[in-house]
Amino acid sequence: MRTYIALIAHDAKKDAIVKLATQFKNVLSRYPLVGTGETGRRIENETGLTVKQMQPGPMGGDQQIGGMIASDEVLGVVFLRDPLTAQPHEPDVSAFLRLWVFHSVPVATNVTSARILLSALDEKPDLFNL
Repeated sequence: MRTYIALIAHDAKKDAIVKLATQFKNVLSRYPLVGTGETGRRIENETGLTVKQMQPGPMGGDQQIGGMIASDEVLGVVFLRDPLTAQPHEPDVSAFLRLWVFHSVPVATNVTSARILLSALDEKPDLFNL
C-alpha cells in the first residue's frame, strides 16, 4: 500500500528541501517519510519530523527507495535535483526515474513542483489513491 513520501535532495538543494519540509510540516506529518542519508537526517533534525533514513544516494539510497516504489510503498517523491552539478551516480538516478514513470508515482524535481505536489496532498489526498 502506498503510504510513504520520499524526500531526496542533491547537496546544493539540501537547504531548500529542509525549508520546504518546514513550510509543509503539517502536511508531511500525516505521512510516513523516507529520505536518503543526509537529507533525511537534516529534515528530521531541523523540523522534528520522523524520517526513515536510507543510505546516501551515491551509496544506494536511491535504489533502496526505488525498491520501495517497486513494492508499491511510495505515494509521492520530492527529489530536488541540482541541474548544474554532474552527479557520479547519474545512471542510478536515471533508473530511479524509470521506476517513477512505470509505477505512476508523482514526482517533484524542483521547489515549485514540490509545492504543487505537497499542496495537492493537503487539499486532495484522494487524487493519490490508485
